[in-house]
Amino acid sequence: MTTDKNRVIIFDTTLRDGEQSPGCSMTLSEKLRVAEALEHLGVDVIEAGFAIASNGDFESVSQVAGLLKETSVCSLARASRKDIDRAAEALKKAVRPRIHTFISTSPLHMKYKLQMTPEEVIEHIVDSVTYARNLCDDVEWSCEDGTRTEEDFLYRTIELAIKAGATTINVPDTVGYTTPDEYRLIMENIIKNVPNSDKAVFSTHCHNDLGLAVSNSIAAVQGGARQIECTVNGIGERAGNAALEEIIMAFRTRQDVMPYHTGIIAENIISTSRLVSSVTGLEVQHNKAIVGANAFAHESGIHQDGMLKNAGTYEIMTPESVGLKKSELVMGKHSGRHAFREKLKDLGYQLGDNEFLSAFTRFKDLADMKKALYDDDIIALVDEDQRDNDYMTLENWAFVCDNDKPSRASFCLNVDGYKVTVSREGNGPVDASFKALRSLADGEPHLQLYQVHAVTRGTDAQAEVTVRLEEDGRTVNGHGAHVDTLVASVKAYINALNKLRVKRQKTVPAAMGE
Repeated sequence: MTTDKNRVIIFDTTLRDGEQSPGCSMTLSEKLRVAEALEHLGVDVIEAGFAIASNGDFESVSQVAGLLKETSVCSLARASRKDIDRAAEALKKAVRPRIHTFISTSPLHMKYKLQMTPEEVIEHIVDSVTYARNLCDDVEWSCEDGTRTEEDFLYRTIELAIKAGATTINVPDTVGYTTPDEYRLIMENIIKNVPNSDKAVFSTHCHNDLGLAVSNSIAAVQGGARQIECTVNGIGERAGNAALEEIIMAFRTRQDVMPYHTGIIAENIISTSRLVSSVTGLEVQHNKAIVGANAFAHESGIHQDGMLKNAGTYEIMTPESVGLKKSELVMGKHSGRHAFREKLKDLGYQLGDNEFLSAFTRFKDLADMKKALYDDDIIALVDEDQRDNDYMTLENWAFVCDNDKPSRASFCLNVDGYKVTVSREGNGPVDASFKALRSLADGEPHLQLYQVHAVTRGTDAQAEVTVRLEEDGRTVNGHGAHVDTLVASVKAYINALNKLRVKRQKTVPAAMGE
């Protein structure tokens, strides 16, 4: 437990709650990349997954636990010994393991979700926390739907959880229902009325159903909480979670009214945000605070005039403070390896030798196709190069588009190690392409979203495409980038098919957390 009364612990649940966003399932190697980025960002605790959810989730938690050298690694577990055993097993390699167990405490959840009496819930709390503490020194307990829990029962459950050995108590706003004033008061009253409250760190976990997740999280800290559970880009179930980047920059910018600090290295925010966006295929909205494309853009003539005279007129923080680099035309087909490596460092990428060579080769290919390369071009290129395509990869393609005949798309692909050719007609080359690829899918995926945007300006700009597929209730986002929009579309669809295969292998428990 920290002795600095204004130090706030940042608990990142991008890999667990964030991954529960529709379509945001990540492969193992993608999770490892995000986990490393989160450690470089300075996150205190990473919730790496729900170990009992599937063999894939167990392996993810286990490998993240073995990879990280400083950050605490956590696994979620329901209030059952089987869940807790699985979490403890997955966390064996962690330098700082944490088991996070939870159970619902609101009347609505106890009656309809758990079908338990309050006394039965109490028994599960005491048994699960005691059992977890015997396996791990760092135990977090959450009262799911805490903000809709009756006050006296909330105090009782928290007191018993601390007595049983919980070192962190999380009071989640599971459905994004509370308001800042209400949540601050809830936290203040817990700390005041629970007899042993001084023996635990109190935590906030807010969902964004009413757009109040960040405000509520800050209010809880003002009420005495000293841990915030959040995600990069605010991803998460339904409307998402509290956005890590917004909380951090709110603290840094308004120290006069919020004198709290964290261990986050804010200059790594942009690179981490871009990585999470890339691996999930979930584009950050342009007007998103801190990390959106327009966050530091000024188009109004009045604003531009003020900025030229003094940036402080319209910017309350600098782009550099979050790691944003101005896009400059400094790279081209004559740029060498050293210059490219330095550019990657400027953009926040640390690549191994093989990854660097692959990225440099693709950079040269792209430079031959484009007259000018911007930072965003390089970011899209590297993110595309690092993406996993587990069982299906694209090798060659051909498109035919004739106003008198149906369009046709033909591909040569590597599918599970075998060369496969496929060709289909359609109502336009994109439709033909997706029909061809769909014919190779294991199941029956349905297209829910097809979205295209240009990475940079100009007719030779790279296109970034997002494809969302749904099958039997499973949803995945695929992402692809290329100077040819059709090729980018095909890459995005293939990426989605690969992710869908991974997701088919996962068996998700009925209760996935707060």
